[in-house]
Amino acid sequence: MQRRTTQTQLDILNILEKEGMPLSHDMLADKLKADIDRATIYRVLNRFYADGKLHKIVGDDGKQYFVICTGCDHTGESHSHNHFHFKCTTCGIVECLNNEFELNLPKGYRAKNYNAFITGICGRC
Repeated sequence: MQRRTTQTQLDILNILEKEGMPLSHDMLADKLKADIDRATIYRVLNRFYADGKLHKIVGDDGKQYFVICTGCDHTGESHSHNHFHFKCTTCGIVECLNNEFELNLPKGYRAKNYNAFITGICGRC
């Protein structure tokens, strides 16, 4: 069954596309022009994540951040986000670090997915 597209879904996607950086639920709610129920925003974000439209990052504080997926084809095992994330402790910005990092796992271990979160001070601060 095909899901219907709502104005709230379109508004959330437009904000995420415009911002181009990970946003938390609170950051997104502040940018929405309409007064939308918090549960609705969470439901939309989690549905977009489940559908492969969004990348979800869990911060060091447990807060979830969402950003539009780029650079993956959204199918099977090739849909992964194996990179590090950085949160500035001064301005609060969260960024995906798309640099390649080498993981040195013990013999016999094989990484399938990973998500690392680094905090510090960004280049703008």
